[in-house]
This record gives sequence, structure tokens and C-alpha cells, in this order.
Amino acid sequence: MAMDKQDDLPEATQREAELQRKIDDLQGQVTGLHRTREETNPELSLEFQTLKEKLNEQSKQLEQSAEKLSQLESENLTL
Repeated sequence: MAMDKQDDLPEATQREAELQRKIDDLQGQVTGLHRTREETNPELSLEFQTLKEKLNEQSKQLEQSAEKLSQLESENLTL
């Protein structure tokens, strides 16, 4: 039985080395995904900011239009 344990040791060591390589590969992939996310997020943040500014501008225009409509309605009643 002592021989069996010695024979298993190299196989276990090989398996451990294989698993460690897989772990290293996965860690590399995770690091790559994090980099991609960091590179992508600024673009999304910029697009979000642009859309937010457009929405604010359109909201202001809508307010101005509502005020103008209210003024015109008042003038119409006066006439």
C-alpha cells in the first residue's frame, strides 16, 4: 500500500498543477473582464450624462412652452 500512495503522489501533484493553471487562467479572464468594464463604463457614463443633459434641456423647453401657452390663453380671454 505504501507503493500505491507514492504512485498517487505524482498524479495528485500533476492534478494540483493542472488545477492551479486553470485557476490562473480564470483569474486572468476575470482581470480582463474588469479592464473591459472599466473601459466601457466611462463611455456609458458619458452617454448617460449626454442623455441627462438633453432631458433637462427638453424639460426647460417644455416649461417655457407651458408658460407661453398660459400667457396666450390669458391674452385670449382678455380679447
